[in-house]
Amino acid sequence: MRVPFFDLKVQYAAIKSEIRRAIDEVCDNQQFILGPQVHRLEDEIARYCGARCAVGVSSGTDALLLALMALGIGSGDEVITTPYTFIATAGSIARSGARPVFVDIDPARFTIDPKLIADRITERTRAILPVHLFGRCAEMEPIRTLAAQHQIAVIEDAAQAIGAEDEFGRMAGCIGLLGCFSFYPTKNLGGFGDGGMVTTNDSSLASTLFALRNHGASTKYLHSLLGGNFRLDELQAVLLAVKLQHLDQWTKQRIINAERYDALFRERGLECRIRLPELPRNERHVFNQYVVRVSRRDELSRFLESRGIGHDIYYPRPLHLQVCFEYLGYKEGDMPVSERAAKEALALPIYPELTQPMQEYVVDALQTFYGERSS
Repeated sequence: MRVPFFDLKVQYAAIKSEIRRAIDEVCDNQQFILGPQVHRLEDEIARYCGARCAVGVSSGTDALLLALMALGIGSGDEVITTPYTFIATAGSIARSGARPVFVDIDPARFTIDPKLIADRITERTRAILPVHLFGRCAEMEPIRTLAAQHQIAVIEDAAQAIGAEDEFGRMAGCIGLLGCFSFYPTKNLGGFGDGGMVTTNDSSLASTLFALRNHGASTKYLHSLLGGNFRLDELQAVLLAVKLQHLDQWTKQRIINAERYDALFRERGLECRIRLPELPRNERHVFNQYVVRVSRRDELSRFLESRGIGHDIYYPRPLHLQVCFEYLGYKEGDMPVSERAAKEALALPIYPELTQPMQEYVVDALQTFYGERSS
């Protein structure tokens, strides 16, 4: 048996006729930039997330950059974030001209540890940028409280977490001032290329975002701001609108698959060798990734590859140790929890179409690996 890490072909086959009809509609209309499909998707994403406004953009990375630009964050400013995330999070801060300030993570959630943030706030801090990693919300309430006390913004990186809810039932992307989403093809709601969205309940900020994504123009050829070409195109918007109708069912299946993994690992007695992700009962974890923590991670990775089992490593080197951030002055040992996660984390297949026999095959392989090692 072969088990891919994800299988977009299976998903596409199930909704191919819907997608083709939607694409044909755009092709017949021949309006490809900021047309009715983008506006429709913005309305539907806003409604889905419980936001007042949503602004379609060209990628999740550009969503982060535009959020920072809309707040006027730039040279001389600092933005607090996590080192255990994709490069786009801190990269967007640096591209804005601001300085990323890293805070270590909570070992259970993999998200920024709120208890460590206060000590890193300075007079230059303009925002806190938590990441809802792997599909689970960061612990937002203490972050919101800190931000309010210091009158700084909260920008959510919700690239991996559309549909996730925190313990208070608040949807990812609508807990802070701005929420940033990615529609990269392997996300829970993925396009046929790059795409993103910024959500907010602040109508004034939304107006700024609408202008910034279109070269700073609110009216054609009249540019009140220096923006860029950050527009979501019609073809991406129309197929994302089709997929959005299926998102909750896909999310439900991801959660079922995560629960099945947990049950299988416990049946085999492997929970003592493998640290499983938390399945919070008072939150909605949408499992963009199912990430376990293991010993001999790299050796296990090679073993799984030999068995035809797809997997991935998120993230093998935390951002504070990346060459591009050497100028920040961090060194190994500064973020011990993130550094340990980088050595232990392994993502297993979790996509909605994953079958029970496939999951059993994955768990069998891990049992074989650790059984051989312990004998």
